[in-house]
Amino acid sequence: MSVLADIAIVALLLLGGGFALIGSWGLVRLPSTMERLHGPTKATTLGLGGLLLASVVYFQLRLGIWTAHELLISLFLFITAPISANMIAKVHLHRTRAGAATERDSIAGAPPRPGGEGDEGADWATFAAPQPGTPASTASD
Repeated sequence: MSVLADIAIVALLLLGGGFALIGSWGLVRLPSTMERLHGPTKATTLGLGGLLLASVVYFQLRLGIWTAHELLISLFLFITAPISANMIAKVHLHRTRAGAATERDSIAGAPPRPGGEGDEGADWATFAAPQPGTPASTASD
């Protein structure tokens, strides 16, 4: 049982450390703000979850102590990371629309601009004012 517990702990530590390293690397290396959000919110969150799970397994199987601290930290992290990323993305989109923020185009290319050719339904995420006559518009015709 001790060898299996050690293997499980080491596997979780390596998995968590690998995700944290990849997420941190993405935070540093990706060029645009919207792409940099994926590092800490996706991979680093999973990495920290793996490290905390390794801690739960260690304290339970090696020391016989059941602790919920790590589970509460994981719960808090998995709830707050997407919310904070959403707020950062909204602020970035608003600042970009207002012209207060400029940055070079991302690896994926230039972001879509509203009103471009073949872009009739793509203004849902651009914070463009509703056009009269559209289903979601409250503007008067």
